[in-house]
Amino acid sequence: MKFRIEKDVFQEALNQVQHVVSTRTTLPILSNVKIQADELGLELSTTDLDVSLTTRIKADVETPGSTTVPARRLASIVRELATSDIEFEVDTDDVASVRSGPSFFKILGLPVDEFPELGQTGEANEFTIDQKLLLDALKKTSYAISTDETRYVLNGVNCTFGEGLLTLVATDGRRLAMVEQDLEFPAGQETGVIIPTKAVAELLRLLSDSGELKVYLTGSQATFELNESVLSSKLIEGNYPNFRQVIPGEAKHRVVLERETFLNAVKRVGLLANEKTNSVKFVFSENQLAISANSPDVGEAEEKLAIRYDGPEMSIAFNPDFVMAPLRILDQDEVFLDLIDESSPGVLKVDEPFLYVIMPMRVAG
Repeated sequence: MKFRIEKDVFQEALNQVQHVVSTRTTLPILSNVKIQADELGLELSTTDLDVSLTTRIKADVETPGSTTVPARRLASIVRELATSDIEFEVDTDDVASVRSGPSFFKILGLPVDEFPELGQTGEANEFTIDQKLLLDALKKTSYAISTDETRYVLNGVNCTFGEGLLTLVATDGRRLAMVEQDLEFPAGQETGVIIPTKAVAELLRLLSDSGELKVYLTGSQATFELNESVLSSKLIEGNYPNFRQVIPGEAKHRVVLERETFLNAVKRVGLLANEKTNSVKFVFSENQLAISANSPDVGEAEEKLAIRYDGPEMSIAFNPDFVMAPLRILDQDEVFLDLIDESSPGVLKVDEPFLYVIMPMRVAG
C-alpha cells in the first residue's frame, strides 16, 4: 500500500477517529486505526467493540491496500510533521513508513485480518434527520446523563420516535432534560432506543449546523451516516424509566429571569457553596431574587437580582451546578422557572420545546 496525502486532511481525520480508541484495552488491535486505500482515497476505521467510527478522505493512492497502525501514535506523528506533504507506504509485514520533508518514521502495524468486523445495518428502521436539529437536541440534554454505572439504563440519551415527534431525554435521577422536535417519518416506524454516552459524545463531535444525517436503528444497534463518516454503536439494553411521571403538573408560579445575568450570579454565589451539601438557596419575593450560599469553614455569599415575579415569598435550594448546566447551553435571553412550592421540583423552560426538571435540596434552616 502506498499513498500521498496532505497533512491537514490526514490529521483532521485521525483526530476524529482516535476518540473512539479505548485507552484501557487488553487487545492491541483495538488501539489501532484500520487504513484502507483504494481508487477513491482512504477509509479510516476505529472501534472499541461497542462504538465504531469510519471516515473517508481524499488521497493520491499509488498502490491500494490495507493495514492497521497504532492510532494515537500515528496521530501524534502527523501532528508534529513540519511539511504538508506526507508519503505513506506499508510493506508486506505491516510496517508503515511515513516520510514528510526531512522527517522519516517507521511504525510497526498489525495485520488487517485481526481488526474486528464493524457493525452492519441489516434490517433497520431508517430515519432522515436535520443535523442541526439533532445537534441542538443533544446539546440540550446530554449534560444530564447519569454517570452512575449501577443504573446503566440512565447512562445514555433516551431517543423516542413516535407521534410525529423525536423526543430526547436524559436524567440522573436528580434532574431531567427533555427536548421534543417535530419529525416526519413513515408510519409503523415508531421506536425507542437508549444511545450510550460515548456514542452521544462522538455524535456531538461529528454533527454540523447544516445538512442531513441518516439514522438506522435495529434492536441492538444504531448507525449514523453523516459528513463522509459512519458511526455505529451498540444500544443500551433495558427499559428507560417513565420520565413523564417526574415532570411536575401545572405550575402555580412563574419566575422570568434574564438567562445570562442569572447564570453569572449563580456562578459567583456558588463559589462559597458548602462542599458537602453543594447547595445554593434561592429566595423569591416580589420582583426580587436573593441567591445565597454559606460554608462554615469558608464564609458566605449573597447576591440580589431584579426579576419578574408576583407570587408569595418562596425559599428553595438547588445544586448550583445543576442550575447552571442548561443555562450555559441555551441561547435565549429569557428563561422561565416554574414553581409549585418549596418542596416540589422546579421546571426551567424557554420559548422552545425544551424543559429541565431540577429536584430541590433539603437544607437545614
